[in-house]
Amino acid sequence: MADLLSLSARIIDSGVVDEPVNRVTQEVSEVADGIAVVESFSHCVALSTPDGLVAFDSSSPFTGTRVVSSLRTWSPQPVRTLVYTHGHLDHVGGSPAFMADAEAGGHPRPEVVAHWRVHRRLDRYRRTDGWNRIINDRQFGWLGTSDLRLTSATAQGTARFLPVDVAEPDLTYRGSHTLAVGGVDIELHHGRGETDDHTWAWIPSHRAVCCGDYLIWNFPNAGNPQKVQRYPAEWAASLRAMAALRPELLLPAHGLPIGGAERIQTVLLDVAQVLDDLVDRCLEMMNSGATLDQIIHSVSVPTETLARPYLRPLYDEPEFVVRNIWRLYGGWWDANPARLKPPADAALAAEVAALAGGVETLLTRAGDLADNGDLRLASQLVEWATQAAPDSVEAHRARAAIYRQRHLAESSLMAKGIFAGAARLSEARTSPAE
Repeated sequence: MADLLSLSARIIDSGVVDEPVNRVTQEVSEVADGIAVVESFSHCVALSTPDGLVAFDSSSPFTGTRVVSSLRTWSPQPVRTLVYTHGHLDHVGGSPAFMADAEAGGHPRPEVVAHWRVHRRLDRYRRTDGWNRIINDRQFGWLGTSDLRLTSATAQGTARFLPVDVAEPDLTYRGSHTLAVGGVDIELHHGRGETDDHTWAWIPSHRAVCCGDYLIWNFPNAGNPQKVQRYPAEWAASLRAMAALRPELLLPAHGLPIGGAERIQTVLLDVAQVLDDLVDRCLEMMNSGATLDQIIHSVSVPTETLARPYLRPLYDEPEFVVRNIWRLYGGWWDANPARLKPPADAALAAEVAALAGGVETLLTRAGDLADNGDLRLASQLVEWATQAAPDSVEAHRARAAIYRQRHLAESSLMAKGIFAGAARLSEARTSPAE
């Protein structure tokens, strides 16, 4: 077993990330007496009690079986309770494997516990099945076949985003709830953050917090451009509530577990402060009448802050969080009157191309801008070119090249996924028909 606590301590204390911190090894590691972590996507945290195991999260549909197999090398105890920290697919999708394990062992089905909004989330996933398959293919498809790919099993979309056998919660709660399993108390707390259905758990006997996705060893996923609303201020409040308990063990669902009360305080309060600062600065500008464009290009996080091992913008990034803050407090309109009821993209693109003297002029200028590193402006010009001439192979070839360049230049998986998806679409338009 890897010594995960020593690894995380060394990386946090030194500030040097010289080994992966978001590991998907499918291996189980005991991190405290009676507590183990299976590193997967997402992790499963298991707590041993005299009456059986309490598992936090079941991992994804693609990893659940392997998670259960690894868990069985640590303990033969039946899983009595399965707690969903929230309803994202990589946290609930492996639940059928836990049910199958109970049946194979002749044990009762685990009781599934979650915040009441998880039911509502799962219903939404069923209603938006096609949309979820599209956005997850865009976000993760460029990674290829790996445990991180949360797309459907078939390119034709015959599989469901949410498998039909995912276990619905049996017991739900609202503000807080205390579970008692085998004489061990587990305090469940709801807080909005990455989702509106998030649970974090305090285990007093171990002075441990299972924090789900409140900490992911990346910049907080509080701005995902393809997903529903996030709640950065309430996220920060939950982190501060965890810190107030002075935990000695922090167990995230992604990334390394962390030991040591002072180290945990530093991490929790650092992340909370970054989120609070973004919210405060955005609201200050909104209150003064600033537009979204002005805020996006004014509010940022210091480079040295983003260099901390648990705040690197490798999944989400501050610019996207700023947009989500605007959406939460200000609605969807960006304060540009022309975009309240805008022309169709194709009509605007055709007008711009005509004014420029043709699509070729736009493509030439886009290429020059890209060569000089101005990929934001280059992307807009090449978008106009392909929208004005949607059947132009030359335009799509240029578009694919610019978005491939942009994909390589970005740090966050969110941005990489969208730009790689755009490149793939244009590359398909330039390939000869079979």
